[in-house]
Order: sequence, then structure tokens, then C-alpha cells
Amino acid sequence: MAKLLVVEDDSNLADSVVDMLKSENHMVEFTPNGMDAANLLAVSAYDLIVLDLGLPDKDGIEVLKEYRGRGGRGKVLILTGRGKIEEKEQGLDLGADDYLTKPFHVKELAARVRALLRRPEGVVAEVLRTATFELNAKTFTFTKGGVEVPLTKREFTLLEFLMRHPNQVFSSEAIIARVWQSDSEASADTVKVYINRLRNKLGDNLDAEIKTVYGVGYKLEVAADQ
Repeated sequence: MAKLLVVEDDSNLADSVVDMLKSENHMVEFTPNGMDAANLLAVSAYDLIVLDLGLPDKDGIEVLKEYRGRGGRGKVLILTGRGKIEEKEQGLDLGADDYLTKPFHVKELAARVRALLRRPEGVVAEVLRTATFELNAKTFTFTKGGVEVPLTKREFTLLEFLMRHPNQVFSSEAIIARVWQSDSEASADTVKVYINRLRNKLGDNLDAEIKTVYGVGYKLEVAADQ
């Protein structure tokens, strides 16, 4: 499950895009204007941004320029009007990864998103494994020793994030930015609650364990031979 931001001022098109991406089990946030997009990109981490360049308040090119200027590394798929070659060139030069020309079919956009997320530093594997665990992001299932363990959507998203970044320590703030919606009131205590829930469901396991690094955050520690 990837965390995506859709920035599009055409409400009908935005609804179709958001619905399509949610149907593929992504966490999708939406805003119709550039100012809100810039603010969201400044405080939250996204795997991919679908960015319309023709926004009414803050130009999509400016949003993209500021995002890359701050070191934003999420994939960016820009949307442009037919015939606006200069916009496409400028967007790609500023660090966009792909573009679609309007009008387009939402299924084509979904296919472009899947392709971008498969690139390095994106969401590469649909199935994540340790010696004991297997998490399937496509079927939304998690098994321990071959036995399925039921997880809530939030638990699944949190565990998927940790499994995609084994042995890396993340603060509560960093976890919230990647796993919770930007308008969420989640706190460090919220993260702690979900970490404890996952630990209880994972149980004692020698090859992978969620550990607390006191004063820093949490990590999924995976045995060296994994």
C-alpha cells in the first residue's frame, strides 16, 4: 500500500482518480488547489503525487519546483492539457517522473502509477517475506508460519511500512507522516498503541521483531540472514 496525493481542481476527474487508486488499496489524499498541496507536501511523506499543472491558485509547476527543491523524493506524475508541450518539458526538467495528457482514461493513470511505484525507491515488491512472516500487499493478507493473522487496515499499513524498511529506525513523527492521513490527530501515543498491537499479533519470533530504540523510535529488526 502506497501513500498518494492527488492534486486536481476538476472535481469529477479527481473523484474518478481517487476512487480508482483507492480500489488498488492505496492510501489516497486529495486537494483541489496548489497552496494546500504545497502545505501537505511540506509536512507529510508521499510515495507518489498525481499533480495537475493547471491549478487556479498556485501553479503546479511551482508546487513541483518547491517540492524537489526541498529534497522531496516521491514519484510525480503530472497532468497537462492537450498541446501544452512547454508545460510537459518544464515539468520533466524540474523532476517529474511521467506525464499524462488530458483527457485520459483513469485505468491508464492507474497503470502509470503502478509502473512508477515499481521503479527503484518506490513500492517494489507486492510480497514481503522473512523466514516466518509473509505480507501480501496485493491480497491484503499477512501470514505467520503459513497461518493467516488478521490485521486491521492500520495495523497492516504500519507493518508493511516497517517491512519495506527493515532494520531502519523511524521516529513516531516519521511513522505518522507515512502511515496516517495528513489531517489525522495521531500522536506518539497512538503509534505506541499500534506498535504494541502488532507485537501481540506477531508474538515471539527470532527472525523479525519490532524493537523500540529509546529516545529515537521503532524498527523492525530482521535477522542478518534474511
